[in-house]
Parts: sequence; C-alpha cells; structure tokens
Amino acid sequence: MSTFKGKDGTTIYYKDWGAGPVVTFSHGWPLNADAWDGQLHFLAQNGFRVIAHDRRGHGRSDQAWSGNDMNGYADDLASLIETLDLNDVTLIGHSTGGGEVARYIGRHGSKRVAAAVLIAAVPPIMVKSLTNPNGIPIEVFDSSRSSLTKDRSQFYKDFAVPFYGANRPGAKVSQGLLDQFWLWSMQGGLKNIYDSVKAFSETDFHEDLRKFDVPTLIMHGEDDQIVPIDNTGRQSAKLIMGAKEIYYPGLPHGLTATHADQVNADLLQFLNSVHGARFRA
Repeated sequence: MSTFKGKDGTTIYYKDWGAGPVVTFSHGWPLNADAWDGQLHFLAQNGFRVIAHDRRGHGRSDQAWSGNDMNGYADDLASLIETLDLNDVTLIGHSTGGGEVARYIGRHGSKRVAAAVLIAAVPPIMVKSLTNPNGIPIEVFDSSRSSLTKDRSQFYKDFAVPFYGANRPGAKVSQGLLDQFWLWSMQGGLKNIYDSVKAFSETDFHEDLRKFDVPTLIMHGEDDQIVPIDNTGRQSAKLIMGAKEIYYPGLPHGLTATHADQVNADLLQFLNSVHGARFRA
C-alpha cells in the first residue's frame, strides 16, 4: 500500500491515480478515501492526477490515539502534500473533509494551492451557540457519540439513510450503497470516529475561510439532512471572497455518490477553468 507518515509518526494510507494537474480529496465522516472513487476514476480519465487519503483512524490508516481534531487532520494533509512535493493543487473536501481543507489553508496557507472545492462541507461551524443560534444543538452530537459507543454498527446503518436521502419520497438509493457506507464506516477506529464528532461539529472555521485567496467552488445539496445548507454552505460563501456557488435542489448530503454524474461534470468544468485544460474524453 502507498503510505506516508504524519508529523507525529502516524502512518496514513493514500491512493494516487492518473497524471496531470493535481487534485487531492479529503473524505467525510466516518468514511474513507474509497468514498471518492466515482470522482477519482472520472477525473483521472479526464487528464488529472487524483490523490485521496484515509484520514487518521479511518480506513487503512493508523488508528492514532491523538491528533483526531482539525489541526491534526490539516497537518496530515500538509504532510501528504509535502511528502509528494505537490504544487498547484486543487483541494477538494466533502463534509468533515471540507473542514480539513479549510483548516489546511488557515493553518498552512495557500502557497501550494491552486484552488479549493467545499462539497456539503461543515464550515463555518455546525453546533448551536449564542453566536450561532441557527446551528444544530449539542445534544444531537452527544446522541451520536452515545450511539457510537453502544452499537456503532446499527448507528451506521441508521445514519446512512438520511446521509443519502433514502428516506425521501421517490429516492433511488440502492441497498448496495447503504451497505457500502456501513462497510467503510466499520473500518474506522471507535476512538477516532468518536473524537471526530467534536472536530466536525464544534470547530470554528470563520477565520480559516477568511484566509482563502484562491478560486473556490462551494457545492451543496439543498436537501442536506446532515449538514444543513443555510447554516454552512451559504454562510461559507459569504466569507470567501469571490467564491463560486452551485446549490442543488433536492440533493442529499451524499450527493457525490447519489448524483455522481452531475457533481463530476461540475467539478470537471471548474477544474478546467482553473488549470486552463481542455476537456479530454
């Protein structure tokens, strides 16, 4: 397997496909890099080098006891970029991975970055507070942590349904997709997945987003039941100067899987505009 070491020695798995302008992918909670395969395969076929890693404690990476927070995630992404000596990179993050991308730019700058894409991403902040009155109550996240420790297997089976919008009338979500979510989620370490709830829900990314100085695309489903668009995607767009926004009526949180063709086409158009590439079928 292809791996690199985080700055604390944690071994992180990654996949590296294709050749051309570099695009990195940071996955959502509680999945792994395989969740991006529909995008990786498509973009590699269309002239891009695509790289996706399993976040620490997820998938095939080490289940480190520490570093399961946004600073740790961003530092691991920085180690990947530095180890492979990547430049002019487009950073793409879904959900928690969008927070990872935001914290990377806020913490490490954009010297090696050409552009960024935040898909159904958690910034600027999810949890409800006095300064974020429209956020999600902390009790919701506490319930997730409790369910993880009691019966995480059943929790993942239940969580996959709203994740992909399978509970909506007329939804076309296969049992295979739901089973795949469970399989990937079960590969994560309990400690890591548990800690990550705090990381994705309570981290404040306002200052990170204000530091974005590269072309940025925000993509979000308007029927996102996991990361509601009005308190995240639309708010992030207000903080990133010149951000391009694509909002999808009726699409769920897991839109990269349920509507991969539509998402892929929009990603390719954005990437070609950034890198000056022509469409290569």
